[in-house]
Amino acid sequence: MQTLNQDIKDHTFKPVYLLFGEEAFLRNSYKKRLQEAIVGDDTMNLSRFEGKGTDADELIRLADTMPFFAERRLILVEDSGFFKNASEALVQYLPSMPGTTCLVFVESEVDKRSKLYKKVKSLGYAAEMGRQDAAQLGRWAGGILSKEGKKITGHTMELFLSMAGDDMENIRMELEKLISYTWGREVITDEDVEAVCTVRVSNRIFEMVSAIVNQQTRRAMELYEDLLTLKEPPMRILFLIARQFNQLLQVKELTEKGLERKTIASRLKLQPFVVGKVIPQARQFSRDQILSYVNLCVEAEEAVKTGRLSDRLAVELLITRQYG
Repeated sequence: MQTLNQDIKDHTFKPVYLLFGEEAFLRNSYKKRLQEAIVGDDTMNLSRFEGKGTDADELIRLADTMPFFAERRLILVEDSGFFKNASEALVQYLPSMPGTTCLVFVESEVDKRSKLYKKVKSLGYAAEMGRQDAAQLGRWAGGILSKEGKKITGHTMELFLSMAGDDMENIRMELEKLISYTWGREVITDEDVEAVCTVRVSNRIFEMVSAIVNQQTRRAMELYEDLLTLKEPPMRILFLIARQFNQLLQVKELTEKGLERKTIASRLKLQPFVVGKVIPQARQFSRDQILSYVNLCVEAEEAVKTGRLSDRLAVELLITRQYG
């Protein structure tokens, strides 16, 4: 992301940008920063397209239009699906796009093998906004607190991140609550964090996985219903369950090789506090047990994608282990 920061600072922009990856906070943050830097408040030269119904020909016609009494025209295209099912017209068009147009794609799903991805990368810049590691999140959160005149120890920051998770938007909201709660005080304590911060979805998933493997079906279903009540989509819940089982498998294999927590965290690009929670859980189960659930997650996802099961039912069957 250093390239993005430098382009914004120098006010020298590439013809096309792609912002993608699972960290929505960073995608939206850089989208706003690029918009502010390229066109500012000039709505006359700002156009937006959103969704998989975006018409590539219309986008091209607009990109060919000169800006109205300004240096540049900015076109924002969000979640178009063009990087999964590429528009050949766009691939052919981009090299000849006028220098007065800047095109910014913001996508949650991208196939790096696609022609459009390769074309954008060769002509402009593709920035992957992945989950940040514990050190990066700690520095970022610490910076926000410092601006508000707050101090926090490393231990308390680790406790905070263990509760807030690694989603930057949620961390930002939890920090706002923490800052308000400690108004008039400089130092944030463990007690402040425990009093204010909400236990996140990831914590419920962690508990759900333990319940599933221990065949505590009723408890696992209660946690599933809690997540549905919180408006979590079933497919995201399935993704998080699958991710947790994969983490369990990887952590178990590495601990059996004698690696320590910090080394495992670095190897798997996980926060140390996450590894610290996963290690005891991984010890409870055999490698074959964990692997069987990894395979069940794959079967569940395949059942949904092929239309054999609804997303909600697929997760319920995973929880009760009724595949076969």
